[in-house]
Amino acid sequence: MNAEVKSAPRISYLVASDVGSRDGIGLETYVDECCVMEIFRDDSERRTYMTVFAKDVDLATVEASILMFKDSINENSMAHEHE
Repeated sequence: MNAEVKSAPRISYLVASDVGSRDGIGLETYVDECCVMEIFRDDSERRTYMTVFAKDVDLATVEASILMFKDSINENSMAHEHE
């Protein structure tokens, strides 16, 4: 009987700004070199949202990504004009 041994997925993050079609900064999460999700702070819309690109993203990966986003990108640094 051959038992398949699975290794833990390799998770990495990339912080990238976008000033083209959107205006803000985001954290991309990669699992085994495949982008599975992005958390993006849109400064023009003054909101933060998450986009999931893969099916069945592990909850631990989502939670770790949220923590990494909060540690890496200061949500309070959005421009608040007219306030």
